[in-house]
Amino acid sequence: MRVMVVYETIWGNTEQIAREIAAGIGGETVDIVDAASAPPAIEDDVDLLVVGGPTHAFSMTSASTRESARQQGATRIPASGIREWIERLSPPASAVAVATFDTRTVSPRLPGSAAKKAMKKLVALGFRPVAKPETFGVHGYSGPIADGELERAHAWGAGLEGVLPLS
Repeated sequence: MRVMVVYETIWGNTEQIAREIAAGIGGETVDIVDAASAPPAIEDDVDLLVVGGPTHAFSMTSASTRESARQQGATRIPASGIREWIERLSPPASAVAVATFDTRTVSPRLPGSAAKKAMKKLVALGFRPVAKPETFGVHGYSGPIADGELERAHAWGAGLEGVLPLS
């Protein structure tokens, strides 16, 4: 069983959630990679792809929302995010299982979801959804992660393990 977790992070919160999801999944091989470094195609031996990023302006980040984050004090601005990675991604050879997640402020609770937008684009490419898009809360734009969300991310990842084929 092989899992690939692709994430985008600006303040570090989404990376923490991604790593907790990966820990929850466990398994033989779980690759964790940031979107800017992610490959343009998913290898044939990947059983599950998990994709996550922060919600900005009701969706996945863009160059302009990442610039806005920089103006708000963020220092870890990736050159590209999950939006650009998905746009470059080749359709899978077979319907690879996919799950998506995002991080979003808990107060104020804003509408929109990077996870839902990412899932829609990944399904259009030929990936097979195995879970509803999930949101994990952060306090404000820069965090920290809301209480209990790391534990919830671990549990969500453990639940995803159940969709994988037995090795």
